[in-house]
Amino acid sequence: MSATPTHRAAALSVHVFTALGAGVALLAMLEAVREHWTAMFWWLGVALIIDGIDGPLARWLDVVHVQPDWSGDVLDLVVDFTTYVFVPAYAITASGMLLPLAAPVIGVGIAVTGALYFADRRMKSDDNHFRGFPGLWNIAAFYLFLLHPTPLLGTLGLAILIALTFVPFHVIHPVRVERLRWLTLPLVALWGVLVIDALGKNFAVGPIVTALLCAIGLYIVASDSAIRLLRSLKA
Repeated sequence: MSATPTHRAAALSVHVFTALGAGVALLAMLEAVREHWTAMFWWLGVALIIDGIDGPLARWLDVVHVQPDWSGDVLDLVVDFTTYVFVPAYAITASGMLLPLAAPVIGVGIAVTGALYFADRRMKSDDNHFRGFPGLWNIAAFYLFLLHPTPLLGTLGLAILIALTFVPFHVIHPVRVERLRWLTLPLVALWGVLVIDALGKNFAVGPIVTALLCAIGLYIVASDSAIRLLRSLKA
């Protein structure tokens, strides 16, 4: 049975909703150029919400079959590259928190490796983990502004993340990975609340909030590797 005009319009509206993320990316970039960093992160947060909603909407409305002339996958990758990689790469480069000579090199490294990662057909494992550091440069930028490390430490930390893009370790997908989902989902929710608190206070948060944010971030990035290491030691 063919889709009704209303169903087709609803399916197309999901693509428009996804594309709205590109407009949000532009607004984030404008704030970054003005060095309104907190406002930039608010807009990147809006983009993150759009990215979290459009997929379930597309599956619910069966967009891939109702609107086959439009590729939701390509659209999603285009928008995600701008919000997860390109705008954060500019913010990191222009932040003044890195070694001056190294900052543009780091920025170019983020943009290039991010583009390669988004084109990597192996970016997701069979159990829905990300393979390598998953181009979450919006999150990396947030932690840079939160922790405000010395230029040397900040530069080294980001260089390590760039290298980890091509290292075949697994990073948790906050929603799709089934193992420890009972723990992951509450931690991600807490992380979101703490991020809102940090942005609302222009990153002027206490050590407890900072420690919790770092611990949750470490759990997302490193818990699978830790579990695999423990299993190998027991074997």
